[in-house]
Amino acid sequence: MVELEQEVERRRRLGQESAARKALIASSYHPARPEVYNLLQDAALAPEFLAVAQYSTSPGADFKGLLQRLETVSEEKRIYRVPVFTAPFCQALLEELDHFEQSDMPKGRPNTMNNYGVLLHELGLDEPLVVPLRERFLQPLMALLYPDCGGGQLDSHRAFVVKYAPGQDRELGCHYDNAELTLNVALGKAFTGGALYFGGFFQAPAALTEPLEVQHVVGQGVLHRGGQLHGARPLGTGERWNLVIWLRASAVRNRLCPMCCREPDLVDDEGFGDGFTREEPASVDVCALT
Repeated sequence: MVELEQEVERRRRLGQESAARKALIASSYHPARPEVYNLLQDAALAPEFLAVAQYSTSPGADFKGLLQRLETVSEEKRIYRVPVFTAPFCQALLEELDHFEQSDMPKGRPNTMNNYGVLLHELGLDEPLVVPLRERFLQPLMALLYPDCGGGQLDSHRAFVVKYAPGQDRELGCHYDNAELTLNVALGKAFTGGALYFGGFFQAPAALTEPLEVQHVVGQGVLHRGGQLHGARPLGTGERWNLVIWLRASAVRNRLCPMCCREPDLVDDEGFGDGFTREEPASVDVCALT
């Protein structure tokens, strides 16, 4: 019980510290590429992604038709890939992230496993970039791909950029995400190695005997279930930056926490928190364990 209370307090402090960093950045930071803070425009998105989103919202759209517009990386593991951003937008975003990294602004860790990167809500990119990406484009797409995982009821997210470089993080151990669904987009730069690898669903103990490797393609996004075991192979040369969006559906996680597989006992938090809600949206069947 004491350990639980300590963890609750630790997470509460993390939220307060993050809010303080966000306020300081908003008041004192001067962007190098201010245009990336404008509301997301279609011009930033790859034509293939726009076509997929348009199809997903069209009358009669179905799973079979959607698969004709996506790359199926693994039918068994339900992993897909699609171009998301244009090359010019990736470059502009990278320049902004580089500029921020070199600034004297405070920086929070992206997550408990990555030490280098940026929390997008602290930088002020949640509202103009990630929220419209989730609401306008990802939700209709995910509703067709993953209806059993809350794909049509995504109501929050956690978005961050991770950086891999010599002398910093070079690889990432096997894990699963605190998310119902995940989008992982390679932004650049020039690099070798660092491939993603996937096993089975997190409840399968022998899942990584023959992992599936997926190479990064700049501008393209890999879509997978949050519970899919995965990691990153060691970086060879260069720097690799990826945008990762953990997509959350309270209709799913309110019934079953994706991290401990128990009914959650909630503690109030600021913002999206960990994606749980006290309200009760219409529930969906828990994501199939295949």
